[in-house]
Amino acid sequence: MTTRLDIVPLPYHGDPTIRFEALRRRPGAVLLDSGKPHGPGGRYDILSSDPRARFEVDAEGRVYSDSGLALPDAPFAAQQALLDSLDIQAPPSHLPFLGGLIGYWGYDLNRRLAPLAGRARPATTLPHCRLGLYDWALIEDHQRHEAWLVASAARRDEVLAWLAEPAPAEDDFALTGPFTAELDRADYGRRFRRVQAYIRAGDCYQINLTQRFSAAYRGSLWQAYRRLRRATPTPYGGFLAWDDKAVLSVSPERFVEVSEGRVETRPIKGTRPRGDTPEADRRHAEALLDSLKDRAENVMIVDLLRNDLGRVCRPGSVRVPQLCGLESYANVHHLVSVVCGELADGHAALDLLAAAFPGGSITGAPKVRAMQIIDELEPCQRSVYCGSLGYVDVRGHMDTSIAIRTVIADAGRLHVWGGGGLVADSDEEAEYQESLTKIGRLKDALAR
Repeated sequence: MTTRLDIVPLPYHGDPTIRFEALRRRPGAVLLDSGKPHGPGGRYDILSSDPRARFEVDAEGRVYSDSGLALPDAPFAAQQALLDSLDIQAPPSHLPFLGGLIGYWGYDLNRRLAPLAGRARPATTLPHCRLGLYDWALIEDHQRHEAWLVASAARRDEVLAWLAEPAPAEDDFALTGPFTAELDRADYGRRFRRVQAYIRAGDCYQINLTQRFSAAYRGSLWQAYRRLRRATPTPYGGFLAWDDKAVLSVSPERFVEVSEGRVETRPIKGTRPRGDTPEADRRHAEALLDSLKDRAENVMIVDLLRNDLGRVCRPGSVRVPQLCGLESYANVHHLVSVVCGELADGHAALDLLAAAFPGGSITGAPKVRAMQIIDELEPCQRSVYCGSLGYVDVRGHMDTSIAIRTVIADAGRLHVWGGGGLVADSDEEAEYQESLTKIGRLKDALAR
């Protein structure tokens, strides 16, 4: 039966945490967060809860849904079938989401997409993919300073009642022990040198090598997320929690976006810390812009992504309007490129996600060999880290992040990863320090 959605204006708050406070204990509550009012670049926040159906891919690659539908075994085909089952009607709108899938696609979903040996042990008990099928959303538009509730008449009354409820009480968040590294400095060095040997042998020309840090905690993960977004406001954040698990992401990096058939990806490669003074900050930024090594890394990934997009985009439509542009965040400067295209006839947004997943900026190149080397050298799987958070709506619109600067909660422990792209002329100590710099502000925010 077709569900008719209305788009109803609400008062604009400018900070999504105000309304999410009342929703966060609801089943399937999810926030896709642009980092406002302090983060640069973001436009929309999307909040929802109480999905019609849940979808997961477990650690063995098995597809599960409580939708009651007979879904294909292939993860992305199953997601498309679930999305197609959502029969809703909505008026024309500029809003990015009018019902559909919201959640995450973990990095280890690649085990269904590429031949990996499976050497790395699981890092968490989170499923490889977790999505909800949502028939309503609350959307804040920070460009127009407007807020909207997209919902059926029945859902609208429910949501407004939920929003009127007082925010639930919560225990204060605190770490109960320091973050400890899975690899010590010597372990990292041995893996770095093994990557260099693979590069010299011609197996690959860039590998993204990461390391994990873990700490025990107690109290409210929502409070922890609010600390993270204050410390490092970014345009592609997100929060979802269930049972004793949660994903707390403050990512600065878009993976792939689709709007009206137009495709965009924004790979990040090249990082410098922010300076303590305006002059030092300017020097760091200029050094990054002038770095031939960092620009070469970025260009390698741009070429990889052009190839990935070319698999599902109209021939001749893939282009690079920005190459190695500077973007600055609270803790780091980045080099960011933009690759665009147009979806070819017969391809949907989920076809693009499958063709490009996981993002080349967090694997290396060539992609499949890079993932095999990562699986060999990193002692544990990456879980949600380096996967994607985002949405796919019923019209075929999609926006996803690369889940870097992302904290995973599981069974009383927090896990956070830091890493970077290694090439032939990478310096071991500089790369090790860069992996610490990228997550230092996150660890500090959680430890205070």
